[in-house]
Amino acid sequence: MENSNNPNEEKINQQINQQFGNSGQIPIPNSTAVLVLGIVSIALCWCYGIVALTCGIIGLVLANKGKALYDANPTAYTLASFNNLKGGKICSIIGLSLGALYLIFVIVYLVILGTAFTMLPWQNLH
Repeated sequence: MENSNNPNEEKINQQINQQFGNSGQIPIPNSTAVLVLGIVSIALCWCYGIVALTCGIIGLVLANKGKALYDANPTAYTLASFNNLKGGKICSIIGLSLGALYLIFVIVYLVILGTAFTMLPWQNLH
């Protein structure tokens, strides 16, 4: 690693070293957010699937970006944050699947209900 003469970069490096120690490893950006979004997508998949789909998609996008960063330089990031990233991606996939299934169930239910109501003899009800 080359030393730069940029004072802002040196200040940022000092802050990182103070916060995470002198090991030089930092957490993958948004790894905790990916895990939280994955768990939320599983927990809220019963809210007509919309919340689970939203959280699951956002979680997967952030997980893929974090994985790309980790693949570019694995020694720069902590193993714990990579494990959070993997767990969050798995939870996002599960939440996304459950949310999609529940949304399909709601749509099929509404179609069946609509079909049943159109078959009622509405002319004879007055």
